[in-house]
This record gives sequence, C-alpha cells and structure tokens, in this order.
Amino acid sequence: MPLSDEDIREILRIIDESELSELTIETEGFALHVRKGAPAPAHEAPSLTEKPGGSAADAGQQDGLATITAPMLGTFYRAEAPGKPPFVEVGQRVEPDTIVCIIEVMKMMNSVTAGVSGKVLQIFAANAELVEYGQPLFEIEPA
Repeated sequence: MPLSDEDIREILRIIDESELSELTIETEGFALHVRKGAPAPAHEAPSLTEKPGGSAADAGQQDGLATITAPMLGTFYRAEAPGKPPFVEVGQRVEPDTIVCIIEVMKMMNSVTAGVSGKVLQIFAANAELVEYGQPLFEIEPA
C-alpha cells in the first residue's frame, strides 16, 4: 500500500515531535530519509570518495580519482530546467564551487557542487533519475 501525502505529513509531524534525530523508512517503491537539525546549505558539498586502483569491475580507473556521490535521496537533474544546457559535461573542468547537478526532494531544488577541482571523467546518473543517498553521480580526475 503506497503512502499518501497525508501519510508523509503525519510521519514528519511525529518525527518533529519526537526525540529522534534521524529516520529512514523504505517500502516497496518508496524511500524516505529524514534528519532533524540545521538545514543543509543550498550548495551542499557532496561526499567525495577516493577510488582504489583498477580492477575488472572498474576497468580503466586509476588511483586518485574522486567520486561525487548523492548527498541525499531525490531526483537527479543535469540542467536547471528542461531545454537548458547541462551544468557539466564529460571532459569539462570543474572547481569546488561549480554546480554539477540539482537533486529535487519534495519539490525543493538542492544544488550540488563539485567539491573538488578537476576534470569530469564520467557521469553515472541519467537525467530525471531517482538517486539514492551515497549513490555515485560523477567521477572526477582531480587536478
């Protein structure tokens, strides 16, 4: 049975009134992750992870590559609006404050910045795709 908007509002009200600081709910076709506290900045720095040396699973990857991961669950958008050019393309140079994508969560648009200087090597997520917290979005060759 899917959750309605009213169900979600009630869950958020209960969390707000409780002493919980974080809650994750997952049902078939739906996931909700809520964290109480100060709101995230509009240009939240994504999580960066260093890639290990190449293997059969990640052929062509080398030491020192950084992965920009989704800082939250939501819908991934490569551009600020339909018909607009993408924020970044493969081969493009980025700086730590370069906006690389937007993640929409409950009608709120959250800009994601690169968090590192370098060149975009790979874009893992498709436009308008639902992404999970921690999911790889971009691979960057730091410079």
